[in-house]
Amino acid sequence: MKIAVTGKGGVGKTTLAAVLARLYAEEGRRVLCADADPDANLGQALGFSEGETAALTPISQMSDLIAERTGAQKGGYGAFFKINPRVDDIPDRFAIEKNGVKLLVMGTVDTGGSGCVCPENVVLKRVISNLVLGRGEVVILDMEAGLEHLGRGTADFVDFFLVVVEPGARSVQTYRKVRSLAADIGVRRVSVVANKVRSKEDEDYLRERIPGDEFLGSVRYSPDVIEADRSASSPYDTASAAVEDIKAIKKVIDGREQNGARP
Repeated sequence: MKIAVTGKGGVGKTTLAAVLARLYAEEGRRVLCADADPDANLGQALGFSEGETAALTPISQMSDLIAERTGAQKGGYGAFFKINPRVDDIPDRFAIEKNGVKLLVMGTVDTGGSGCVCPENVVLKRVISNLVLGRGEVVILDMEAGLEHLGRGTADFVDFFLVVVEPGARSVQTYRKVRSLAADIGVRRVSVVANKVRSKEDEDYLRERIPGDEFLGSVRYSPDVIEADRSASSPYDTASAAVEDIKAIKKVIDGREQNGARP
């Protein structure tokens, strides 16, 4: 199972990714999470301490490793470098593990254009491809509201693109943007999870704007999730109502996987 979770900032995609990861781990499945959001905070949502996450160096900042694998010289942009470096050992070398879940922090590349062909981006895209194509675990990618780390060859093997939305026009607009970006790399359909739903009116608002076959379910607004964020703890351990809602969504995901129905 390979799942990419995306959505605009603040909608709760990290909460969904973290709880899904913990639920799969609870079943005894091997799980690897890749935090590909520039505002990386998946670690704390999984239950890692602030000290553990602070000690992690994002892959994009490992300049010596990137130079070694690509052959690029530091500061030597515009020169030749490998575009297919070896990366298969990177997840096992640099991921940390807790509660049955491995965490790999990807980081981001500070460039003027999202399509930068530079050693850092090449390595990041190769690592993502390896996670999706070459790993036996459940892989969950916590991404920003974009899919630039995924190319056509990789996207073909992602089972679910989950866009997390909240009741509101801006969030629906983000969903439509992600759906368009996904289509550009060959993904026919994305799936949607509603978060912070306070009422039937909230859910109806979203269902009126999102095709029914793309709507996987809703997670109710929960003060416990907010408190988990404030205390830097995992919502899996403290927000039981949200966990139950995400269990129901996971059941839908698992059912579609077993039936071979990929979005």
